[in-house]
Amino acid sequence: MAPTASNLVSADLVWEISRSNNSYLVKRKDAGGVQFSRDPLNLLNKNTRKYAGFVNDKAIGVQPAEKNGVKVITKKESAALKPAKSTTEVIHSGGQTTRKIYKSVAHKAAASGYRADLREAAVARVSAIRKSQKEPKPTPEPKPRGAKAKKAAVEA
Repeated sequence: MAPTASNLVSADLVWEISRSNNSYLVKRKDAGGVQFSRDPLNLLNKNTRKYAGFVNDKAIGVQPAEKNGVKVITKKESAALKPAKSTTEVIHSGGQTTRKIYKSVAHKAAASGYRADLREAAVARVSAIRKSQKEPKPTPEPKPRGAKAKKAAVEA
């Protein structure tokens, strides 16, 4: 049997060692000592064991892609000792409907017992990315309210 990362070191041990000091950690003292994570496989950007992608054998990340697309990154458990081959990327183009992307991401998260606990967070992340990629609607000019304002607008 070939050695895997889970055979060599426990994920809990890795988390206990690296939770207070790792390259993805962002500490903010001015905001009450809150800790965030820049890990691309962390859906909520929280520095917690559940969402830490570098610790877990199975992890999901959602990032914006070119042309209003969404990139879904998953971690392969079998290639844990080969970092270059340990992730797979699926890019959903901006032309696809948002519901179709939701369904695909939800299926990817929960398919064959991958990480069903991350399904809701992954879909929420896709939703936030798609919403940020939309062009804002132009703001209409304010309508005059009241008789005096309407009269002043007609005269001007």
